[in-house]
Amino acid sequence: MVGCGSGRETASIHSSLTELERLAHTAGAIVVDTVIQHRDAPDPGWLIGRGKVEELAQTVEEEKIDLILFDRELSPVQLVNLERRIPCKVLDRTQLILDIFAMRARTKEGSLQVELAQLEYSLPRLIGRGKEMSRLGGGIGTRGPGEKKLETDRRHIRRRIRDLKRELEGVRKHRRLHQNRRRKMDMIQVALVGYTNAGKSTLLNRLTGAGVMEEDRLFATLDPTSRFLDLPSGEKVLLTDTVGFIRNLPHHLVAAFRSTLEQVGEADLLLHVVDASHPEAMEQMKSVERVLEDLGAGEVPVLTVFNKADREGGAILSAEGETIRISAYDADDRERLKEKIDRVLNAAQIHGSAEIPVSRGEMISRLYRVAEIVHSEVTDLTLRVEFRLPLRRYERMSPEMKSLIRKDI
Repeated sequence: MVGCGSGRETASIHSSLTELERLAHTAGAIVVDTVIQHRDAPDPGWLIGRGKVEELAQTVEEEKIDLILFDRELSPVQLVNLERRIPCKVLDRTQLILDIFAMRARTKEGSLQVELAQLEYSLPRLIGRGKEMSRLGGGIGTRGPGEKKLETDRRHIRRRIRDLKRELEGVRKHRRLHQNRRRKMDMIQVALVGYTNAGKSTLLNRLTGAGVMEEDRLFATLDPTSRFLDLPSGEKVLLTDTVGFIRNLPHHLVAAFRSTLEQVGEADLLLHVVDASHPEAMEQMKSVERVLEDLGAGEVPVLTVFNKADREGGAILSAEGETIRISAYDADDRERLKEKIDRVLNAAQIHGSAEIPVSRGEMISRLYRVAEIVHSEVTDLTLRVEFRLPLRRYERMSPEMKSLIRKDI
């Protein structure tokens, strides 16, 4: 593995390389050595210095190394130059993460999203990738002006990218239909978000019996899973596990998985699960918050769940807004978490009243379903009702329904 940065970034470089080693382990690689070069600025053609490249090439030959991993995203020029000089496969951090995602994808949607991200990453990096890329076509069936194989490859990739985007748009439309149906049913949605390996899948399993894979590896879960969760108040919510985030998450992945991650922005509440035992928990929290902002989910209410409280280590953590410290394996902690979710979801309430014609049975039924009725009476074919209603439910009501409601508080 190769890390690069200024001398002032030594701690950050070592931390990132530790994470890269875990990524390599997840992908099935065995790390045999780590090289760090301190530079005030990366070399535009090589990332690291030419002398260090020569050292790497010699080490690869002597140690018969199969793969070199760079803990940075390599530019097209850097990747080509390094591949030409180092006699083994060269991958950067982004390629490694894409490879893990390809390995973990289980659903058709997940596979489409990973393929799209891989193609969009590879397209600008085709230049100079081997002599075969510049051969001209010839012989029967290829007569005419001719075309370089590189251009053929580019056109094929662009065509495939268009096809993938079209397929994913169809998936997105299908997802929106489900989303609208849930909204009409007034289904409360809670999304689990957090740094990879923070314990989201474990928490989903322990709360709902979902049975999703739990593994002490990065990105153990890729495809989202949703299950119903019964809260102490009797309310039923839809709890969704999402893909874990990571520092320097490739923008190709964020873009490709946007259709999956849209549900984060649509949620009524985010459970930000944090590995409280991790020495860099605060930095991980900031990485997650940056991705949530990029997804347009910065305004969604958040309950920060400091998980793995049963483990030793870690710093005393804090976060803005509501927080709770638990172990996903502790039954009492899980009950406390469900009670906390209940309180957070229902914290903002309005007291109101409404007058609804008794002929509008669907409106009356909806109000009784979502509100706590304090008093009601029927006068002259009109239902007069006083109630308490969570603000989030009021905001979802149709304009017609809102026009009948008078908010007292």
